[in-house]
Amino acid sequence: MIVFHGGVSEIRHPDTRHSNSSVDFGPAFYLTSFREQAEKWARRRSLRLRKQPCVNEYELAEDWSGFRVLRFDGPDEPWFDFVCSCRMDGAEWQKYDIIMGRVANDDVYLTINRYLDGMMSKESALAELRFSRPNDQIAINSQKALDSLLSFKCVHLLEAHNA
Repeated sequence: MIVFHGGVSEIRHPDTRHSNSSVDFGPAFYLTSFREQAEKWARRRSLRLRKQPCVNEYELAEDWSGFRVLRFDGPDEPWFDFVCSCRMDGAEWQKYDIIMGRVANDDVYLTINRYLDGMMSKESALAELRFSRPNDQIAINSQKALDSLLSFKCVHLLEAHNA
């Protein structure tokens, strides 16, 4: 499986130490199977840090029999509860080596915040989230799972941070 990580630097040997803690699936190295999504992440980070965007490409082994894997099929109630827990520094993510599911992007983030602030019911939030654009993220939470990345290449994007 080919997966991508958008950023501003080559990452030949990924780790989980450089991750934020209050993110969708906990502190992890985040990947996506959508190259366009990784390019968007890279460009956004490039603008913030004023550096050249790049997309790191990896081949992820497809045999995960030795790993604890959690997969969410869509923006359903279990996914929503898990993301809310992780964004509030919950530790549920620690049970898994690999977590896969939808991204709580900017629109989703606003919806989750409205729910967490008591301004929206869970049912209303889930209904709103079902219409968001398809995407995915693969959070690799353990070094053992990161070591299953089989190959690496980095593609620097043509657009510079100030383009």
